[in-house]
Amino acid sequence: MEFRHLVSFIALAEELHFGRAAQRLHLTQPGLSAQLQKLEKSLGVQLVARNSHEVKLTPAGREFESQARIVVDRLERAAQAARAAAEGRSGTLDIGYNLPASRHVLPAALAAMTDRHPDIVVSLWEKRTGPQLAGLADGSLDIAMVYGHPGTTGYRYRRLLHRIPLVAVVGRSHRWADRPGVPFAELDGQDCVLFAREQCPAMYDAVFHAAAQARIALTVTHAADDPGATAHLVSVRPLVGFASLPRAVSMGMGKPDIGPVAVKLFDPVPTLDLYAVWRAGETNPAVSLFLDCMESAGPAHSELDRAIPV
Repeated sequence: MEFRHLVSFIALAEELHFGRAAQRLHLTQPGLSAQLQKLEKSLGVQLVARNSHEVKLTPAGREFESQARIVVDRLERAAQAARAAAEGRSGTLDIGYNLPASRHVLPAALAAMTDRHPDIVVSLWEKRTGPQLAGLADGSLDIAMVYGHPGTTGYRYRRLLHRIPLVAVVGRSHRWADRPGVPFAELDGQDCVLFAREQCPAMYDAVFHAAAQARIALTVTHAADDPGATAHLVSVRPLVGFASLPRAVSMGMGKPDIGPVAVKLFDPVPTLDLYAVWRAGETNPAVSLFLDCMESAGPAHSELDRAIPV
């Protein structure tokens, strides 16, 4: 069964006249008859009944006409959508992001994207760095907003935020809870809770790089793969966890009588950079359009510059 046979059949069903249908399709009458015969043969049913006086659809033909119209309409819509996507006028875009991106990048970038390209459907997925990079690799994400960037040639990246501080997270009974900040070297001998490196390689490496600069060895005794779990563990055990400053602010760490406490680290201050990452040789036009929107909108830094409430 060929698409052109469906189009020809629909024209014949509308005209119920071989001559007019053939003229409309820019075919000869024998050519139209040949297409109809091939279509009927492929289906194994008679679609059109004709004699010297009239042309009419059989019951099978009437049913097939309604279904053929759906198929043709969907194919035409698919073709239009493909052309529009190729021209960057419509399409889909799957974006992964973390909390700093949600607060400081996405609001303005999405507003610009909606204003300039309203036909592009954007889907958002909040994930940690590791799962986002896995999404880029398997094609489920088009853009990732992550800490750090891949070191391979298969990806391109753009820095969005620079030097996002990491803080220590402790329970309210911890001896650091009332201190505004501690030198990183004081982590020597402290039991720490940390996530698996594959969850966020850049943050994991930033913590251990700061420990190396402070010439101490971290003692990691507990594991937690998300900030909420870290908060629960430090609330019931004398452990030290880690979080980004934006995460600490969002979770209200440091507010009176609410949950764990965020404590600034210094000498050195462990920091992270936030990047947009996408595949090299990306063929989805919506990716470059969104990158342009991010660049023109620019991130807001106000919350990153605030002190943690204590």
